[in-house]
Amino acid sequence: MTDTRKQPAGRIGGFETAGRGKASGARICDVLRAIVLAVILSSGTALSGFETRAFAEEQAVKPYDTKLLRLTEIIGAVHYLRELCGSGDGQLWRDQMRGILKAEGGTALRRARLSRSFNKGYQSYSRTYKVCTASAKTAIERFLDEGTEIAEDLVKNNP
Repeated sequence: MTDTRKQPAGRIGGFETAGRGKASGARICDVLRAIVLAVILSSGTALSGFETRAFAEEQAVKPYDTKLLRLTEIIGAVHYLRELCGSGDGQLWRDQMRGILKAEGGTALRRARLSRSFNKGYQSYSRTYKVCTASAKTAIERFLDEGTEIAEDLVKNNP
């Protein structure tokens, strides 16, 4: 049996109630919805703040990143070109890249940026050269010179 008698007005959590009729039940539901929404929004804000800080830390750019990204791009290009020209290096250049990832890839985002740069170098030259030509051999030599220069500079200025 349902109690249909009206209860006296009162306060619940600082909100006025009109008794137990449909109006008061609706009002309590509105209040509960508002509380739940406030909790969700406040926890979402806290979560967003945490995610923002984590994202900012991952995004932290090291002073040598431009050179390091260029070096990984060169390694990708050299890996493709030397294999194309039959150097017999096997996975030497890919292994060099793995070493850089191990040393410098502290976060997933950082590893992705470094890998993307390597892949960019590899893919750029795989679209340009389908067979080994004199131009490809010249590109290899130039990349090796530039890569050596960058690597030496990185070691010298970032002990």
